[in-house]
Amino acid sequence: MTQSHPRISKAVIPAAGLGTRFLPATKATPKEMLPVVDKPAIQYVVEEAVGAGLNDVLMITGRNKRPLEDHFDRNHELEEALLKKGDKERLAKVQQSSDLATMHYVRQGDPRGLGHAVLCAAPHVGDQPFAVLLGDDLIDPRDPLLSRMVEVQEREGGSVIALMEVAPEQIHLYGCAAVEATAEGDVVRVTDLIEKPDVHEAPSNYAVIGRYVLDPSVFDILRRTEPGRGNEIQLTDALQKLAADESIGGPVHGVVFKGRRYDTGDRGDYLRAIVRLACEREDLGPDFRSWLRSYVDEEM
Repeated sequence: MTQSHPRISKAVIPAAGLGTRFLPATKATPKEMLPVVDKPAIQYVVEEAVGAGLNDVLMITGRNKRPLEDHFDRNHELEEALLKKGDKERLAKVQQSSDLATMHYVRQGDPRGLGHAVLCAAPHVGDQPFAVLLGDDLIDPRDPLLSRMVEVQEREGGSVIALMEVAPEQIHLYGCAAVEATAEGDVVRVTDLIEKPDVHEAPSNYAVIGRYVLDPSVFDILRRTEPGRGNEIQLTDALQKLAADESIGGPVHGVVFKGRRYDTGDRGDYLRAIVRLACEREDLGPDFRSWLRSYVDEEM
């Protein structure tokens, strides 16, 4: 008989990074607030969590991140101005972000890595499994990933990480998983993890991307984890311990994702994400695609 595990309801979004790759734009503006077409990147991530049934969202922030809180709060002056103008369409868009989820915030304080950021969520999460969503990875809602990971975790227990096959020469940019096949084509058993290995040290071309569903036992491991690569506390190192000994917190599985993913943490991919999403919009796509074709033809 398949064992039933606790229902997941909480999502954690680390958002304390400095966004140095986007300077000077991120000198005073959080990188998570950079627009992807007409919504900040962070709103796509919160919408994904809510779409997977996770309505309790904790954001791990840092200094100069107050605009994140303001974005998901009510702006009564703006709403009143739009109401007086009769601009119901824009009013609905403004109110949507404040009505998405129950939002909570905690500051990381010292930027000591992703593992430390996740550890900051321990008092809020308690002893329940929870999801972690990184803001640099936008997953197209037409290709659900998080809901599938939640399904696997609630059935199998333990932790579930998102994996994606990449070219061998790119694996040094990611955490890398050693895996064993299961009876399900998109689910693998994770037996080892290495953070950003050299190509000749990588056990596979399965890269860890920014979605996790974690057993709360990861907190005890993170408390004992010494700084690793980059002198930061790496979440990958804690997950490696869970994968090596499932008696600690259950097995570690991976869901292999083959859908549409937009990496907004890289400037080039950020621009490509905007172009792709704008082209697919009903209100913007036709005119934008026509202009884009003309521009490409002229340049070529």
